[in-house]
Amino acid sequence: MRTIELTYPHILILEELPETVAAIGFFDGIHKGHQHVIKTAINEAKNRNMESAVITFYPHPSVVLRKEKQQVKYITPLREKQEILKRLGVDKLYIITFNSELAALQPEAFINHFIKGLHIKHLVAGFDFSYGHKGSGNIDTIHDHAKGAFTFTKVDKVEYDNEKISSTRIRKLLSSGEVEKANVLLGRPLLVDGLVVKGAQRGKQMEYPTANVMTNHEALLPKPGIYAVKIFYKQEKYEGMASLGFNPTFEDNLKEPILEVHIFDYNNELYGEELLIEFHSFVRDEIKFDGMDHLKVQIAQDEKQIRQLFATYQNDLSECE
Repeated sequence: MRTIELTYPHILILEELPETVAAIGFFDGIHKGHQHVIKTAINEAKNRNMESAVITFYPHPSVVLRKEKQQVKYITPLREKQEILKRLGVDKLYIITFNSELAALQPEAFINHFIKGLHIKHLVAGFDFSYGHKGSGNIDTIHDHAKGAFTFTKVDKVEYDNEKISSTRIRKLLSSGEVEKANVLLGRPLLVDGLVVKGAQRGKQMEYPTANVMTNHEALLPKPGIYAVKIFYKQEKYEGMASLGFNPTFEDNLKEPILEVHIFDYNNELYGEELLIEFHSFVRDEIKFDGMDHLKVQIAQDEKQIRQLFATYQNDLSECE
């Protein structure tokens, strides 16, 4: 997949661009609803023997449009978004910089520049897609603005349990630690990446060495607590447990949560290495213990519970085969 970053006005030459079918949207999370939009575009591109593309935006419009400074957290920061789109089979990703110039662009000018100007011959979007200044362009205006230069597919909302699948719904689930429910809506486990940095070494003292993972500051993390996780490292996948939180047994004034991961049956050093962590299940809330000995007993119980959890998952999968 080729990634092309654009700022208004872009300087791509229409005649040098292939005819393309594109899905358009912010697509934070690339959940099942987003996937339906994107897969519709991919299938249409195959039927037309054209390239498929996704057109998305960065940063979130609230960063630009709200007067107060915004600290936006993304379910899928750009790197994760790129990786998921690549796995879906998208040929090309356009990332349009959302800034004050783009926000001021009138709807028809947006279509002329970023749809017609990118040689998009068929556009796919969700039913609630809007574009142009103050979102005044919408599904009802696209036909008039297209003026026959491209065709358009509107994708209706995708529901689960009689409720629309949305990034907002997923954010609420993650904030309450309901990662299993969030994963159902995402269509995959929540994925967080980060770099292993040196910590206080207390895990090693308790015979549970942990990798302290410095995550992307833009990544939306779930509620603090203990989680069953899977870890990707150098093309290998491991089971493990993660502590996400403020380390109340030993710390009093941490302002940001720390992610520590214990990989089952793995003892090699990981400093400076990159890990990808899948969150599979919430196990318990953070607890302040009287000391290291009490914490070690609880960690042993957590490990036993999480190993049993993954063993149950594996048995369920085997029965389905």
